[in-house]
Amino acid sequence: MLHVRMIIPADRTDAVVRIVEETVGTTHLVVLPGAARIPPGDIVTCDVAREAGDELLHALRELGIDRDGSIAVGAIDLSLSVRAERAEEEAPGEGADAVLWEQLSGATHEESTLTITYSAFMIIATMIAACGVVLDNAVLIVGAMAVGPEFGPLAGVCTGLVQRAPRLAARSLLALIVGFAAAMAATTVFSLVMDALDLFDQGMLDDPRPSTSFIWQPDPFSFVVALLAGAAGVLSLTSAKSGALVGVAISVTTVPAAANAAVALSYGDLAQMWGSAEQLLLNLFGIVLAGVLTLLAQKLLWRTQRGRWNRRPAPPKA
Repeated sequence: MLHVRMIIPADRTDAVVRIVEETVGTTHLVVLPGAARIPPGDIVTCDVAREAGDELLHALRELGIDRDGSIAVGAIDLSLSVRAERAEEEAPGEGADAVLWEQLSGATHEESTLTITYSAFMIIATMIAACGVVLDNAVLIVGAMAVGPEFGPLAGVCTGLVQRAPRLAARSLLALIVGFAAAMAATTVFSLVMDALDLFDQGMLDDPRPSTSFIWQPDPFSFVVALLAGAAGVLSLTSAKSGALVGVAISVTTVPAAANAAVALSYGDLAQMWGSAEQLLLNLFGIVLAGVLTLLAQKLLWRTQRGRWNRRPAPPKA
C-alpha cells in the first residue's frame, strides 16, 4: 500500500475527494478543511494499493494539484486494516508488477543528476577497478562495480526515452559522459602516480590476467550479459526491489572497462585502451537497450492487464 498526502486548494477539494472515492483500490480517506498553511488549503490523505497508484496520481496531476498544492507519496511498510486488504484485493493486477511512473521519474531524476558526490563515487570506483585490473584481482573488480553509481544515469536515460522526457534523458546522458570522462582522466593520472611510486608497471598490465582479461576483450557474451543486467536493473527499480542492484553492479563491467582503458592509456597501450573502450560502449548500449525494452514491455503489459480488468463484468448486486 501507498500513503498519499495532498494539500488541495479549497475550490478543488470536492473534485479530489470524488477522484479518490472513484479510484478502485483506495481507502482510509481523510479530509482536514483549512489545515494547510503553506500553501494554504485543505489536507486530504488516503491509502491506495500500489497497482492503483499511477492512475490516481495521473488524475491528481490533471487537476493541477502538483502545481497549485502538493502531492506526497510514501510506502506503507505495515498496515493492519481489513479495509486496506480489501482495497488491495479490489485493485487490478499485482502490486509487484505495477509501475509508478511518477515515482520512477523522481527516483531517476535524483540518481541521474551530475553532482560532486556522483563524480567522486565514479572516480573512486574507477581507481579501485584500476588496482583490480593491474593486480588481476577479481575481488577489487567486484568492489568497484558495487561502488560505481553509473546505473542511476543509465536508468534515467531509459526512463527519459520511454516517457518522452528529453530533459531527463539529456541530463542523465550528461552525467554519464562527464562522470566517465572525469573518472578516466583522474584514473590515468592515478596510474601515472602509482607507476612513479613503483606500485604499477607496464609489465603487470601486459602479463596474462585470466581473472580480468575479459574486461578489454569484448565478445557476444559481453553484450548478452549487458542485456540481462539492464533488464534486471530496471525491474529492480520499478518493483522497488533495490537489492537486485547489487547483482546488476557485479554483472556488468562498465567501471572496470573504463579503468582498464585509463591504465592502458597511461602506458600508451592503444590496443587494450580501444578494447576496453569497446567493452564499455557495448555494455552501456546493451543496458540502455534492455532497459528501454523492459519499460516498454511493462507499460504494454500493464495497460493490457488494466484493459482486461476494466472490461470484466460487474459483480451482481446484493
